[in-house]
Amino acid sequence: MTTARNRFAAAGSHRTTRRLVGARSGLTAVLLAAALMAAGCTGGGASSKGEEAEAPDDPKKVSGTIKVLTHRTDLVQDGTMKEYAAEFNKTYPNVKVEFEALTDYEGEVKIRMNTDNYGDVLMIPAAIKKNDYPKFFASLGSQAERSKKYRFTDFTTVGGKVYGQSPIGVTPGFIYNKRVWQEAGVTDWPTTPAEFIADLKAIKSKTDAIPYYTNFKDMWPLSQWTGAIGSVSCDVQANDKLAASDPWAKGGELRTIDTLLYDIVHHGLVEKDPTTTNWEGSKPKLAKGEIATMWLGSWAITQMQAAAEEAGTDPDDVGFMPFPAQKDGVFCPLVAPDYNQAVSIHSQHKQAARAWIDWFTDKSGYAEDNLTLSPVKGAPLPDVLKPYEDAGVKFIELDQTNTALVNEIDNASEIGLNKPDYRQDLVDLARGARKGSLEDYFADLSKRWTDAAKTAGS
Repeated sequence: MTTARNRFAAAGSHRTTRRLVGARSGLTAVLLAAALMAAGCTGGGASSKGEEAEAPDDPKKVSGTIKVLTHRTDLVQDGTMKEYAAEFNKTYPNVKVEFEALTDYEGEVKIRMNTDNYGDVLMIPAAIKKNDYPKFFASLGSQAERSKKYRFTDFTTVGGKVYGQSPIGVTPGFIYNKRVWQEAGVTDWPTTPAEFIADLKAIKSKTDAIPYYTNFKDMWPLSQWTGAIGSVSCDVQANDKLAASDPWAKGGELRTIDTLLYDIVHHGLVEKDPTTTNWEGSKPKLAKGEIATMWLGSWAITQMQAAAEEAGTDPDDVGFMPFPAQKDGVFCPLVAPDYNQAVSIHSQHKQAARAWIDWFTDKSGYAEDNLTLSPVKGAPLPDVLKPYEDAGVKFIELDQTNTALVNEIDNASEIGLNKPDYRQDLVDLARGARKGSLEDYFADLSKRWTDAAKTAGS
């Protein structure tokens, strides 16, 4: 077994079944996990009566044309979704699947959901209140039954019924170039923030690579840091506890996370000018070793490996590591769903739509093709996460009981845990583009959060 202190060379093999590049498919995983119950659209055109999309008994008796709305514009444009549909038709020959890819998925679908016309299958937008799911979507069955087979059912359960299913699970972490880290003499995963900073300093002094790349200009990668909640304490209640605590108090989960980002920038371990970063341009730079490390998520591995192929470098140089914190000697990375697929309550072909969701989750190979975690319980980890298995990491799923309350506090405080703004301010503070001290900055966040918490839920 590869030990936790010597496994960089063990990160898994590269799949070339499909080249799933382009759109950041798993970006939404962490964001939606925290936003599923957020206030939003209630939909004037939706029915208030819940219905069920029953699983078909005989695939050959299921028929109809279904439209699938998707945020994966890249996979529609390159024909990959058509390939999936062709495989689906081998089991369901009388169902025709049409795809509509939307660049501004959240914005466009939110508007459509004020009508009856939002496809047969769609990814649930974050703007929809969780308690309103029965108004928009047909049930996929009881949570008691579906949770026996699938992960993440609690994210879309209302009144004991499940209204959506994610085809993949993702985990946030550091994408890194293993060759660069090895050239810097680092052969072990850092287990503390201090070790991580020391490793980045070694990279700066011993290689020509940028130790860490903020992706500051594109903004959205900064919001991904919230995905480390739970990894610091190894506590499945970490998100729920935000409702009754000060996240930036000493020892607080977000204080640890945000201090690491601040220290990375403050010690000059990032690009020279964060305001000129470029997400698309960062992928080949990491693949070639010009960038050593970025905090993203497991969904980004395929994109970095594809960039390596295009650059003529080794895709196996792309590695993935957890947040540098342990509990009792164990890493505890978060695992959460990506977009959840649902059946429109207005669909005239609910069985066909349900068949697509079940097949896409169970049989399509979508999770494997994206090197992500399968939502099917007991499924093997993708090869790139086998080092996690060797290291005995403990994947945790955050409880969702207080998510609505946490979102209410977050909205009232105007901090935006799942928005990039406050971390852009943090980066500016760390690089000297904003006046003030880190302690004062945390004190302001603490006051805004705790003041908002006093009236939330009342």
